[in-house]
Amino acid sequence: MRFETDAIHAGHRPDKAYGAISVPIYQSSTFAFEDIGKTSGFEYSRMGNPTRRVLEETIAKLEGGKAGFACASGLAAESVIIHLLNAGDHVIAVEDIYGGTFRLFHDVMTRFGLEFTFIKMDTKEAIESAIKPNTRMIWLETPSNPLLHIVDLEMAAKAAKKHGLISVMDNTFSSPYFLRPLEFGIDIVMHSTTKYLNGHSDVVGGAIVTNTDALTERVAFLHNALGAIAGPFDSWLVLRGIETLPIRMKQHEINATAVARFLKTHPAVSRVFYPGLEDHPGHELAAKQMKGFGGMVSFEMRGGLEAVNNFLRKVKVFTMAESLGGMTSLAGHPATQSHASMSREQREKIGINESLVRLSVGLENVDDLLEDLAQALA
Repeated sequence: MRFETDAIHAGHRPDKAYGAISVPIYQSSTFAFEDIGKTSGFEYSRMGNPTRRVLEETIAKLEGGKAGFACASGLAAESVIIHLLNAGDHVIAVEDIYGGTFRLFHDVMTRFGLEFTFIKMDTKEAIESAIKPNTRMIWLETPSNPLLHIVDLEMAAKAAKKHGLISVMDNTFSSPYFLRPLEFGIDIVMHSTTKYLNGHSDVVGGAIVTNTDALTERVAFLHNALGAIAGPFDSWLVLRGIETLPIRMKQHEINATAVARFLKTHPAVSRVFYPGLEDHPGHELAAKQMKGFGGMVSFEMRGGLEAVNNFLRKVKVFTMAESLGGMTSLAGHPATQSHASMSREQREKIGINESLVRLSVGLENVDDLLEDLAQALA
């Protein structure tokens, strides 16, 4: 089936019990045994739940993977993946990584003996030079959060396989509609399903998709052992969102492209980050490995923090808020929101300065979005 059809029909649908077209919410913690050691397929909802199973099968199908695992949040998914490693292991990660991921790695997992190196993964040489004898994993984002850098996934996957490393890709920004990392040789894909997969800003969730039987077995054990699972109602909310994912992603891109082109010509804006712009350093690579450029746009303002603050106070259609990927357009300040967990020195080193604004371009009428930006920038 094609993507749009799988988004609606993947998994155990219609429901086998009564033929429900909308996946039922099995809001139960436990299930009856038919006999000693014999179940109907489910026994305890941490270990498996019928509603969650449909979500997991759907996400795995959309990503083209072996198996899917629905988690309580994106960071819960990351916590499961990072527990594939042992004390003393080393991870290479993109430098302008999501701030929550950086906090998990830099401030939490280092206490348990893991090592991390954050680099700009723009060349094979950059990756190769960062690999050490104890390196076990490469962690990717493309487009990255918030600077929208593009990483060559095939290049990174080949480097990982050459050295026997696990490659992990956070595909939150693109969604599987625009990018399927497993097709480029990546081993594990993860999502914050809070964002585009849900698309309605009404749930917090995460997901993991594995590409091999061995990784599937290991992740399944950790998913259950750590209890990092999504509840039935949250799973249902994400499933409902996925059914309209293709339509939403198309419009997100249309609106984001118009916003990026508008910002590029505005005198109050000094720089725009959007891979759909022809002069973006990663434009050609993004066009090659993605089916679209997404709905995220970042830009730097002239006038520093005061100008940014004035802009964020004045927007009306855009809302100053955390998160992204919903129908509502959001404007954020990475230095004090999504990447506040990084020190100022770390942020400035990789280009996340106080003049940077990140936009999650929603599904409103594009003319209203452009007029709102114009009045707020005036």
